[in-house]
Amino acid sequence: MATLVNSVSPLTNSSPETLRTACGLFSNVPNFHSFSQNKGFTRVLASTQITISPKDSVWTLSNWKVGRKDTRNRDIRLNDAFFHLEFIVRKGHKPDVAQATQLLYDLCKSNKMKKATRVMEMTIESGIIPDAASYTFLVNNLCKRGNIGYAMQLVEKMEENGCPTNTVTYNSLVRGLCKHGNLNQSLQLLDKLMRKGLVPNEFTHSFLLEAAYKERGVDEAMKLLDGIIAKGGKPNLVSYNVLLTGLCKEGRTEEAIQFFRDLPSKGFNPNVVSCNIILRSLCCEGRWEEANELVAEMDSEERSPSLVTYNILIGSLASHGRIQHAFQVLDEMMRASFQPSAATFNPIISHFCKEGKADLVVKCLDQMIHHCCNPNDGTFNAIAVLCEGGRVQRAFSIIQSLGNKQNSSTHDFYRGVISSLCRKGNTYPAFQLLYEMIQSGFVPDPYTYSSLIRGLCVEGMLDEALEIFRLLEENDYRPILGNFNALILGFCKSGRTDLSLEIFEMMILKGYTPNETTYTILVEGIAHEEEKELAAEVLKELYIRQVMRRNTVERLVMQYDLKGLPHESIYHSSHPGPLTLICVCVRFVHLLGHFTTAGHQGKEVNVEGAGSSPAVLVEKLPGGGCAMQDSAMLLLCRKDQLKALMDFA
Repeated sequence: MATLVNSVSPLTNSSPETLRTACGLFSNVPNFHSFSQNKGFTRVLASTQITISPKDSVWTLSNWKVGRKDTRNRDIRLNDAFFHLEFIVRKGHKPDVAQATQLLYDLCKSNKMKKATRVMEMTIESGIIPDAASYTFLVNNLCKRGNIGYAMQLVEKMEENGCPTNTVTYNSLVRGLCKHGNLNQSLQLLDKLMRKGLVPNEFTHSFLLEAAYKERGVDEAMKLLDGIIAKGGKPNLVSYNVLLTGLCKEGRTEEAIQFFRDLPSKGFNPNVVSCNIILRSLCCEGRWEEANELVAEMDSEERSPSLVTYNILIGSLASHGRIQHAFQVLDEMMRASFQPSAATFNPIISHFCKEGKADLVVKCLDQMIHHCCNPNDGTFNAIAVLCEGGRVQRAFSIIQSLGNKQNSSTHDFYRGVISSLCRKGNTYPAFQLLYEMIQSGFVPDPYTYSSLIRGLCVEGMLDEALEIFRLLEENDYRPILGNFNALILGFCKSGRTDLSLEIFEMMILKGYTPNETTYTILVEGIAHEEEKELAAEVLKELYIRQVMRRNTVERLVMQYDLKGLPHESIYHSSHPGPLTLICVCVRFVHLLGHFTTAGHQGKEVNVEGAGSSPAVLVEKLPGGGCAMQDSAMLLLCRKDQLKALMDFA
């Protein structure tokens, strides 16, 4: 799909990794001192190594790329290489530059950002000035993960140490700030960039213009563009396409068309992306003749329509009920040798489902499979529309037929369908279809339950999510820890971290032991509610008790800019036993005692259990049913859909 804002990879001139034979150092640094306890050759070798001049020696790292390919072993080898580098630099030796740079790249790719940053610092400490590409790569990764403040500090520190800076480095910062709604800071950074003699490029301008129209409207973005040009900036077509998008999103189609026609006078010929922006706006307004004229114009001026162009036309025609025209465009697209995707067929499927024409849905899906298009989230959610019309069994038969044509197992396919519906806010039809799946022999697993819980929380039905837990336990299903984590995550994402802490306490009382994921969700929830001091205090306690890995702690510290954590030497203490872990949980709840519902708006949620009215209806089911049937019935009661309830029963 064409994009309006392009990104530049800082890793454009990375040198190939140069691996050398290890020089005999043990990768396990704490055992290195055992050399002095031995005699003979080992003692001589150790003393010989010490006499080598640090300025003349280049030491290679342990090879972290060999061995088993699984993630856990790779992480261990990466950590070994990092500690090896620490030892080398501490002893005054220079690391191999290519290896140190590659280690930085691999740590970034493994989301070990603090270690990657430390590699950069150690490289400078050893007297090596890194090239712009390597630390731009680091800055870019920090910004992508939301660590903008840390990235800015890193750039300042690198400049103080004489590291080269280029426009691409600053573009990473500008893009990061713009994505987080900090346009003013982005503009200040632009001034700083220009004072340093660096020239903003077209990508810098595009990031700023996009942020300007999203934050302040397209008129302010236009003024910003005029200011950029007045200062000697040279925006390119991408920048103008950003403004074109802004005009269309504000419903100013006529102005957008005029802006589009004026592009040649500004020195730019509109490209296929420009045309698609205008085409989408025309189609949304049902201006079909003008849309046809634009497509004809694209053909005549060698701006051939792309797959995106055809998908815009098909989607718009289908949404306006012009389904025959949509099929004509589809035929034309395939004659033009374009391979359709699921996104091509989904609008047509959605239209037929809204019309209740299940037979045509099946034909369309058959055509889709014939063209090797695998169904995706959009497909499943389109089919779910049939459930709204009371045709649940027909919708399930279509899903069942699709599952039989997939390479995956039926269980995995059904589980994926439920997860897809819940992700898109269609939890109600997910319950309806799940009931049919259970009737056909599907056994929901913990992942399925977690999907349903998250879906209910996303839709704001927190009481219902809690009720599912109660019903599951009443039906002899013991939720796993992952189900509790899903519930806690759902409450945190709904802005009710206070209630998620009550669920955490309830989980402890039921005999569950929290894992690192549980604690991470809660710390992130507290940080998202701008309680950073409390988040830091909680993280500090978890850090001291050793119930979170150092990598996780480092990520949270950097991502949320948490302060006041203890020194890393505490990691050398022994691991706490089960009793200590219980103390952690008790201390955790005590720490968060003052984090109450104050400041939270909306209905209160009964964590102890829901009212008896829905439960009475559930108990009347013939034979008791299964846990998920009960849950589906309860959800229907909660949504006050009595007619659907009777049909479902």
